[in-house]
Amino acid sequence: MIITTAMITGFKKEITNKIYGFWGHIHIADSSNSTSFDQRPIDRNDEYYYTLQDIDAIEYQHPASVLGQEIEEGYTMEMTTGGVKYAQVYAMIPGIITAKAKNFEGIMMKGVGDDYHWNIMEDFLVEGRVIDTQSDTVSNEIMISKVTSKRLKMKVGDRTNVSFFKDRKQLIRRLEVVGIYNTGLDEYDRKFALTDIRKLQGVLGWEPNQVGGIEVFVDNLEDLDMVSSYIYYDHLPPSIFSETTRERYSGIFDWLELQDINELVILGLMIIVAIINMITALLILILDRTKMIGTLKALGAGDWAVRKIFLYYAAYIVLWGMFFGNVLGLTICWIQKKFEIIELDEANYYISVAPIDVQLSNLLMINIACFFITIIFLVLPTYLVTRISPMKALRFG
Repeated sequence: MIITTAMITGFKKEITNKIYGFWGHIHIADSSNSTSFDQRPIDRNDEYYYTLQDIDAIEYQHPASVLGQEIEEGYTMEMTTGGVKYAQVYAMIPGIITAKAKNFEGIMMKGVGDDYHWNIMEDFLVEGRVIDTQSDTVSNEIMISKVTSKRLKMKVGDRTNVSFFKDRKQLIRRLEVVGIYNTGLDEYDRKFALTDIRKLQGVLGWEPNQVGGIEVFVDNLEDLDMVSSYIYYDHLPPSIFSETTRERYSGIFDWLELQDINELVILGLMIIVAIINMITALLILILDRTKMIGTLKALGAGDWAVRKIFLYYAAYIVLWGMFFGNVLGLTICWIQKKFEIIELDEANYYISVAPIDVQLSNLLMINIACFFITIIFLVLPTYLVTRISPMKALRFG
């Protein structure tokens, strides 16, 4: 159970971090925008861009509840644990990337600026370096994915032509590949490359202050919906739209939620097996101690007093089993986290190694639930004690 929960929790966390790391937590753009040349830019010099990063803990109304049931027309005031961590601008337009071998394919160019936080993308970097967006001159560098690199047979140091089409005219920009990244999210790695936002602003004919949108990162993911709603309703002008990455790419997040069903099924089957094993062991103990039960009853012990003896002994067995199970489970989790023995097909699972994330809350919940559920189900087989007659037990025992 510990290994199952740790792997599923780690899997969901790893994929979620990859998606949010590449796209941010909240997207802000013009309400009429699309990823084309018809998109309308927003002005990064507007006041809301600079005040975004000043958003701290937010007070909001939360429906009051008693024992998990919401009280009609009852509300309590609560605070989020954090606000906006940082914001960064971006722009995206489609193009065609051409390799020296005359291979080409469609690509979505994502332009990033001097406020871009590279710490997350550096974790995805497999070769080369990130592009330089801090210099005064427009960078002619590009980062492509490992998938694009293999398909076009390109490597770090190669130069490539990227063609854009505007007003029925072809605009060609010559760029140098300085880095190759790999997020493991194949459907995104196939489509996207990163470059200097100023290069795309020049193609689109935008001013230096005009950008396609803003990516916002929050302090705590648990506050994401509240922070997103606050930004949209109380912070942005009417012409600007915001949505969470979860809303924008709901398909992959819905797929991740399905892993919870797999986890419940696996844990349920394991608990059932544990209950069956313990019931069998307890019945054997009772039948093996028939003479003892008869003696205790003959001396005046009641049925419940005798049943408690077997329940205490069963609890003792369960606790020892849980102790060794915890030691073994946590040891296997540590070995996998340290040495990455179990590998996965990255094309299907988006990650190359089975991730492990042991959370104390999950560990405690598994142990507490396993103990009490098992003991509750062991009450039933102890009814066998009431069927044992002291006279027959002592005569034939």
